[in-house]
Amino acid sequence: MAKYLLLKHYRGAPAAVNDVPMDQWSPEEVSAHMQYMRDFAARLEGTGEFVDGQALAPEGAWVRYDGEGRPPVTDGPFAETKDLIAGWMIIDVDSYERAVELAGELSAAPGAGGKPIHEWLEVRPFLTAPPTITE
Repeated sequence: MAKYLLLKHYRGAPAAVNDVPMDQWSPEEVSAHMQYMRDFAARLEGTGEFVDGQALAPEGAWVRYDGEGRPPVTDGPFAETKDLIAGWMIIDVDSYERAVELAGELSAAPGAGGKPIHEWLEVRPFLTAPPTITE
């Protein structure tokens, strides 16, 4: 089994087919989208492929270390920037092909007008330990 991160980009990814921004959806459309996400996660829980997932607020900041005894440096918030990650899901699947298959299904979540968004999702494998070299 391998773990993959499915990233949902609100901004910064290629445009979706149903590219109406979520802040322009009706409350019913938002509810239908969220229910699809919950149902998808529940189905993967049943197969043992769901690890975790969360929606993210648009607010955030960059933080970095600034030296011993100094407070961290922050820059932000960045809600207005080009890239904005709306949420993520971690799956644990048998293959990259299965990860892509599930990302494709998740991409079909309903959006404006109840039509599938066909949004682009980023599929990223978890970094695994390099192989041990023995002589």
